[in-house]
Amino acid sequence: MTTAGHDHTGANPFDEVIESILAARYHNHRVEQHSDLVCSGIFRDLQSRCPQFASDCQMELVAAWQNVPAPGARGRRMDLFVGESGLDGKLDPNAARICIENKSVITAHRNKTNRLDDLDEVMRGIHRVKPECVLVATVLVGTAQTVLNVPDHVKKLYKNEPSRFDSEVKPRLSTGDQSLWAEFEFAVSKNRAVDAQKTIDAFRRIPTRPPGHTHVLGYDFMMLVPVFIDNVNPPRIERDNQFGIDVDEDYRRMLDTICQAYVTRWHL
Repeated sequence: MTTAGHDHTGANPFDEVIESILAARYHNHRVEQHSDLVCSGIFRDLQSRCPQFASDCQMELVAAWQNVPAPGARGRRMDLFVGESGLDGKLDPNAARICIENKSVITAHRNKTNRLDDLDEVMRGIHRVKPECVLVATVLVGTAQTVLNVPDHVKKLYKNEPSRFDSEVKPRLSTGDQSLWAEFEFAVSKNRAVDAQKTIDAFRRIPTRPPGHTHVLGYDFMMLVPVFIDNVNPPRIERDNQFGIDVDEDYRRMLDTICQAYVTRWHL
């Protein structure tokens, strides 16, 4: 895994997700590009913040894989798997050291139940196979109450004329063009004002554990990131939010927690 050629000093991977949405002009909730960015960013930043982990990577004692079968969770895939390097370079589920799963609940908050089930299954599977594995989850939580569903509805309107979508619609997305709401009224999804808080409360109930308690079933860190994404206005991380979440401080705490757990379990 490499992030050569990119300088993101002062930003965290979730800022990179926002940048990617701005570049693409809209958020496609049907693809997992945001997860790949988060994985690459965490892997990069953890090496900067955790000398022991960086040393293990440089000495090729550990390697990283993305989008691979999740240990112990049949049919599930792991967004980021960091494990001991085998002689043949193949992934060994029993050699897992760090596993990271990224989820998002942006437009349809009713889907939070499915995402919770996903995280629960991954947690239980990895605990069965490798309880000392450092297990982390990140969740993007959408705060917009009105969302323009571009991938499922707007873009399909131009399926026979993709060049028109690219020239007439795409340049207007995420720019603040309020005429899009009326023009594509059929593609507007609604969230209730309480949905974001309820989603955050639900994910906060997922069990977590202290660094030394590998016998306890739980995630070592659960990071929740409120984001405003409606595909009409410019997307942003909701750093000023009512949920009591300090995104930048939580990201630093997550890296430090991963480092502490990693060192405790493999360097002491």
